[in-house]
Amino acid sequence: MTNTVSSSALDDRDGVIWLDGRFVPWREARLHVLTHGLHYGGSVFEGERVYDGHVFKLAEHTRRLHDSARELGYRLPFTEDELMDATLEVVRRQGIGDGYVRPVAWLGSEHMGVAGGDASVHVAIATWEWPHVFSTEAKEQGIRLGTSRWRRPPPDTAPVRAKAASLYSICTLARDEAYRSGYDDALLLDYRGQVAEATGANIFLVAGETLYTPVADCFLAGITRATVLDLAAELGVRAVERRVRPEELGQFDECFLTGTAYEIQPVRAIDQHEYRTGKTTITMMESYDRLVRQITA
Repeated sequence: MTNTVSSSALDDRDGVIWLDGRFVPWREARLHVLTHGLHYGGSVFEGERVYDGHVFKLAEHTRRLHDSARELGYRLPFTEDELMDATLEVVRRQGIGDGYVRPVAWLGSEHMGVAGGDASVHVAIATWEWPHVFSTEAKEQGIRLGTSRWRRPPPDTAPVRAKAASLYSICTLARDEAYRSGYDDALLLDYRGQVAEATGANIFLVAGETLYTPVADCFLAGITRATVLDLAAELGVRAVERRVRPEELGQFDECFLTGTAYEIQPVRAIDQHEYRTGKTTITMMESYDRLVRQITA
């Protein structure tokens, strides 16, 4: 397994977490066991990267957190500006150079029932050092994906436009099974049986010098995915959004994943199909690295 997330327990660290408008000691940032969001999946979250002390695309992530909450039927009690200010302050207080930020919002514990009703809305922001999801070796050589039996649901059965915790249960199941089978991550198909994404990242495939990525109509179109499409346009790299069938996977030369945590992660194999980390992948990786290091929050 090539995942490099720290094994240190996330509930037992020094520092502070921003919780409902104030900074509290890290170990005291708690919620009740009868919290509605814990029982019924009514929480939304973001993942943000810190580079050289700056949060990359903070405004876009903060806007999406608000949008995700609205998709689940509630509104956050803090404005986008308030959340951005809080994010920058918690990064400063924690002294994060290169790391990760996790804003999360959830419904409280006023009552226990399926309907969210008049439950209070809570928001927290935490940050910690986290250089890479995968090892340096995996970053250079690529990771292996196995196609999962779990699929992305149709858009009329789940809030697929939200970054909602409830949708990630599929990802947890798929990734755990992938690990047990010797893979680094899982490839999820959509409800039609077409290529969708990995468990925490969007997917790009390369044929010749053309980029292909699935149409994001039943899964989250990531902020990093959009960034890569913008970079491709600037670099004159042709990029095509279209449906990709699993039987086409052997026709591509390169493959990589994109996500805030993953950044741009090369893939060396999906099931029996093998790929190289070629010119297009390397170009996108280098361009992305330059971009995140030169743009501040």
